[in-house]
Amino acid sequence: MTIRHEIKSAHLDRQMETDRSNFCGCKGIRTCLKCEEFYKIEKPKLSFTENCYTYCPDCNLAFQETEVNHPAHSPDFLNFPGVFIEMNFISVEEERLLIKALDSLPWDPSQSGRRKQNFGPKCNFKKRRLQLGSFSGFPATTKFVQEKFSKVDILKEYQTIEQCSLEYDPQNGASIDPHIDDCWIWGERIVTVNLLSDSFLTLVPYRGDMKRYNLELAPEQFKSCVNSSDVAVRVPMPRRSLLVLYGEARYSWEHMVLREDIKERRVCLAYREFTPPYLPGGTSDFKSKEVFEKAKLFW
Repeated sequence: MTIRHEIKSAHLDRQMETDRSNFCGCKGIRTCLKCEEFYKIEKPKLSFTENCYTYCPDCNLAFQETEVNHPAHSPDFLNFPGVFIEMNFISVEEERLLIKALDSLPWDPSQSGRRKQNFGPKCNFKKRRLQLGSFSGFPATTKFVQEKFSKVDILKEYQTIEQCSLEYDPQNGASIDPHIDDCWIWGERIVTVNLLSDSFLTLVPYRGDMKRYNLELAPEQFKSCVNSSDVAVRVPMPRRSLLVLYGEARYSWEHMVLREDIKERRVCLAYREFTPPYLPGGTSDFKSKEVFEKAKLFW
């Protein structure tokens, strides 16, 4: 699936420069329905051609179709390594209690119509600086989620350093633009627990500058894994499921959540671990020691 950004006019560029910090959480090219309507911003749209594949958790393959259609799949498929999905990772009752607990805490405005709750250190990705900031651990009501990681083989010895709650509300046109999680500080396993509604993560091959996202620091074996095909892969995120991106899917593809894939309120818990230099025994572990101590705490 070919993805292209519509070319923005100079007028649209000026619209995007509007200071919206006191209106919504958007800035720069990020927009939501609220600021698009108020400031008359024409949001650039992503357009697609026919090469759309959907990942099937049962087959561990991506088939040329727009929805999961197991077992009656299209005959056209591609291997798509680096995705792990566990259905029903948390129970209905655990989800209810978790949402109640999260909603009892303050939500902060975020970009593209989202709200967030962030528990983790302060990271300057451009200057590659790590600071403890106000990080004092994680909400005790969410501890059981991290404890469940020890029962998932791919998450053995996973040490959560950042936990972020993200709310996607269709009334705000919530979405997240194509990106790769930073490779200087965040480790290989990108973990998401999906709550309240089903959705999709859409991935497209990354062909940009290796300095972006600090990709030059990614493991060597993934720096040349770029897929040259004009395709997009839709990865389902069923309600109450666990999703782990790793390897090629984590480093060689940009991922996004499209506005049209948010049908109802969706909340996800996003988890991050450190890269090897910041792990105990790593070359920069002296910079992360205090963060590790706080990451053991639940309040």
